[in-house]
Amino acid sequence: MSLAQLHSQAVVAGSAKLAASVQVGPYAVIGEGVELGEGCIVHAHATIGGPSVFGRNNVFHPYCVIGGDPQDYTYRGERTELAVGDGNIFREHVTISRGTAKGGGVTRIGNNNFFLAGSHVGHDSQIGSNSLFVNAATLAGHVIVEDFVTLGAFSPVHQFCRIGRYAYIGASTVITQDVPPFALVVTERETRLFGPNTIGLERKGFSPERVRTLQRAFRLLSRSKLNTSQALAEIRRVSGGSEDVAELIRFIESSERGIIK
Repeated sequence: MSLAQLHSQAVVAGSAKLAASVQVGPYAVIGEGVELGEGCIVHAHATIGGPSVFGRNNVFHPYCVIGGDPQDYTYRGERTELAVGDGNIFREHVTISRGTAKGGGVTRIGNNNFFLAGSHVGHDSQIGSNSLFVNAATLAGHVIVEDFVTLGAFSPVHQFCRIGRYAYIGASTVITQDVPPFALVVTERETRLFGPNTIGLERKGFSPERVRTLQRAFRLLSRSKLNTSQALAEIRRVSGGSEDVAELIRFIESSERGIIK
């Protein structure tokens, strides 16, 4: 590999094998037994551990740790591996663990997966291709994820679970059993509107009268038996020309996704 593509402040182990077109930024660390295929880009501060083998055109963003030791109490330094295909993107703070001897020894990832910031793949997991792991989506060990899966933000998956092809898992959904292919799985939503942010508004200098006016509007919106259109009409009638209430009404009327009530 040419020196022009390896920053002088990067750390690359002597046993690492980098294709000629690999680019490595400053303060990146590439460990022993790492192999990077053509077109891979290792940004500043990324860490890649080994033994691990990567195909072509993978991108490693700052502070990701790919190919680290498995997070397993029984791991004692045995040789275990990570095998990765082509075109995967690992964003900031993504962590991917190598396998364990008792779990087969290899964590595998296919092609064209997108791992958003903070997502994690545990040891011995087997990941297909073309899947999206949204921020802080986390897999325990031994998880199987087939192709074209979307795993929503802050969604943990229990060890040994399987997720079938084309499944969609919504944000903050805890997975403790297998998810069938083509399925839509979303946890129940109990998010509620409790009224105006009274203490916060007072701290921002809202007068007691402004706060009381908003409280009346929110009571009509969320606690009356009126539907949204009826509630807005009544809020207009009793608001006394309040600019705060007018802003609230404009926001609700322009909502395309509906509002939390």
